[in-house]
Amino acid sequence: MIINQQVLPLIKHLKVAPKKGKDKDFQYINSMSYMFKKYFLISTMLVGATINCAAQQKDNLVQFVNPMIGTQKMGHTFPGATVPFGSVQLSPDTDTLSYEVDGKYNKDAYKYCAGYQYDDPTIVGFSHTHYSGTGHSDLGDFLIMPTVGKVQLNPGTAKNPEDGYRSKYSHQTEVAEANYYKVKLEDHNILAELTTTTRVGFHQYTFQKSKDSHIILDLMHGIYNYDNKNVWTFIRVENDSLITGYRQTTGWAKTRTVYFAMSFSKSFKSYGAKDFTKKEVYKGFWSKFDQTKNFPQLAGKQLRMHFDFDTQDDEKIKIKFAISPVSTTNALMNLKAEIPGWDFEEVKKQGQEQWNNELNKVVVKTEKREDAVNFYTAMYHAFLSPTIYMDVNKEYRGLDQNTHTAKDFINYTTFSLWDTYRALHPLFNIIQPKRNDDMVKSMLAHFDQSPLPMLPVWSNSANDNWCMSGYHSVSVVTDAIIKGVFTGDANKALDACIITANQRNYEGIGDYIDKGYIPSENNRTSVSNTLEYAYDDWCIAQLAQKLGRTSVYNEFLKRSTHWKNVYDASIGFMRPRLADGTFRKNFDVLETEGQGFIEGNTWNYSLYVPHNPAELIKTMGGEKKFIPHLDSLFTMDLPDEFFAHTEDITREGIIGNYVHGNEPAHHVAYLYNWTSQPWKTQKTVRMIMEKQYHNGPDGLGGNDDCGQMSAWYIMSSLGFYPVAPSSDRYDIGSPSVMNAKINLENGKQFVIDVKNQSQKNVYVKSVALNGKILNRLYITHKEMMDGGTLTFQMSAAPKLVKK
Repeated sequence: MIINQQVLPLIKHLKVAPKKGKDKDFQYINSMSYMFKKYFLISTMLVGATINCAAQQKDNLVQFVNPMIGTQKMGHTFPGATVPFGSVQLSPDTDTLSYEVDGKYNKDAYKYCAGYQYDDPTIVGFSHTHYSGTGHSDLGDFLIMPTVGKVQLNPGTAKNPEDGYRSKYSHQTEVAEANYYKVKLEDHNILAELTTTTRVGFHQYTFQKSKDSHIILDLMHGIYNYDNKNVWTFIRVENDSLITGYRQTTGWAKTRTVYFAMSFSKSFKSYGAKDFTKKEVYKGFWSKFDQTKNFPQLAGKQLRMHFDFDTQDDEKIKIKFAISPVSTTNALMNLKAEIPGWDFEEVKKQGQEQWNNELNKVVVKTEKREDAVNFYTAMYHAFLSPTIYMDVNKEYRGLDQNTHTAKDFINYTTFSLWDTYRALHPLFNIIQPKRNDDMVKSMLAHFDQSPLPMLPVWSNSANDNWCMSGYHSVSVVTDAIIKGVFTGDANKALDACIITANQRNYEGIGDYIDKGYIPSENNRTSVSNTLEYAYDDWCIAQLAQKLGRTSVYNEFLKRSTHWKNVYDASIGFMRPRLADGTFRKNFDVLETEGQGFIEGNTWNYSLYVPHNPAELIKTMGGEKKFIPHLDSLFTMDLPDEFFAHTEDITREGIIGNYVHGNEPAHHVAYLYNWTSQPWKTQKTVRMIMEKQYHNGPDGLGGNDDCGQMSAWYIMSSLGFYPVAPSSDRYDIGSPSVMNAKINLENGKQFVIDVKNQSQKNVYVKSVALNGKILNRLYITHKEMMDGGTLTFQMSAAPKLVKK
């Protein structure tokens, strides 16, 4: 058996000792043992600190988390195990549909953005990386499946699972908790259990007596998979219980490499592999070897492996699977630092204590348990991403595909910014400021490594996949600085925002700068891009004003008014405009496809001026016209044709023409606050919470989008919402909790006390801050950070308030 001498200093700490080495091609790295001990000590101290902090908390809030919420229909969440912001999301995948069929997009693949669909009858296996709630996908790395009987290195089908390694399962034996997942694989009579640390997935499989027990490692599997997605895979069998390697894929992330180290609690008696790569003319001289049986080094595009065991009744085989963006050496370092032993229950306990510590940042009292489950599951989903993207030694792969060290911050990835700038990052500024500071620093590191250069649009594993529109990292960066969260160089950050906003060759920015709008013939989402750029430019103006950079402030404040250039007063809607200045003639106000908007129609986007609602209302003819327009958004009846081009929205995910599952209108219920009828904000917000969030697996009305849907619920439940991030203002809505204690990182507490709360009492009679009546419809970030009590008096009847 070949042993890689480079990893011996790490392997020797594992429970199963390696065999004596015969391979002398690798040199021993003397410094590795010292480095490992150093990072192991640091990691142990950090874990211990987390546990001690969590132990001081009295509220057991993990009990209210239900990871099954959103796993059915369009929520696109996963039910598996992960820790807060963890690099590993170890979760079951229920099918393996190809992204393409006959060279075209396979619409059925859309259901599997998170790898799991609640209605599916079989499980293919358990992979280590997943997105939560996205409307497009990637990942699904390193699928593991335990089996019994004849070795089968294909997944089979849902109709005939016996033809492959997949298995039927029942929701009756399925358990999903924060950092724990369990299910009975019926076809193999195996109990599967999963838990994690930040960078390591921990599997525990309980077998029955058999001489033909196997662990399948599928390195072909992926989410949004297709034949050429796997660029290359490399595997080394280091000894009879340790495997290392990497996989490089293309797809949503164009160049993504993930390294791994896989350690078994028991030595396997044999192993094998099959290469499913299409035949090529040149393959070198590897045919000298039989690489299908007990061969220790494999390389190819499409590989699957099996590891064989003799098992006794109720014998547990455990697997620790660590990942790294940098190297197999770092993957081994992560493995030993985070799970040095084999105590599954202890790792599960520590992960759940981490979750309890995070959930206790907001302690709420609700009328019904169902509301508490909704709230804490929303917090759970909000804390799944962005994800930590660096090893325990702080190394990570940068956008330039080189190895970098995050010296003064934790590096993050998975920035779904078109979604999360709206409420998720503003929520982090309140209850996760240190993390959000690090996230902004991660974005600025991305900018430094970008050849364009630009701040991230949708970053993923040392890539930008350029998904969606706008440059909304600007909103996150400026909001964090304005609210005093960011601890870096504010002027350098503003420079990065300005350079990003002036990238003329990106999505019509050149036309936007020159003309004040993007011509319809030049860009298929010309109107929504114009509107979103105008908001982002306003954010830049706010930061420039704070930093005293007057010329920048004046320039970008003017650009922030460009939304007016796509408003057609003759019809009262935003409308595509041609290069000659005329509005496009063929235009449908209800259609979502080909009308100049992304994930929405003009009914929703005509309300997208979050940075200046007062001017929007004036432009639309004043509140006498604006209020009926806004009312009708929630009450109109859409024809069936509306759903022809909306794969992510069904009738149950829509209220009138208000599409809560698509984010452009997330702020609009709060726009009544700029009219003489703010009570309609209160009524509407509570109605949305009631209709779009519940405890079932289909309990989300649309994609959770990396926590944005959940963040909207959290903020709205507490009674306020950031209509325009980069303002210090949170607009008052209608709290659904009875009481909430926000435990701030500065050591203070902000309490929300709701008097006369009930399902009928949705209207706010009065609001008092620290005992003084608040004669305005918002609170400020500073008021919240200073601590104190916000008291709501609720009523069953609306209170008419003049503007």
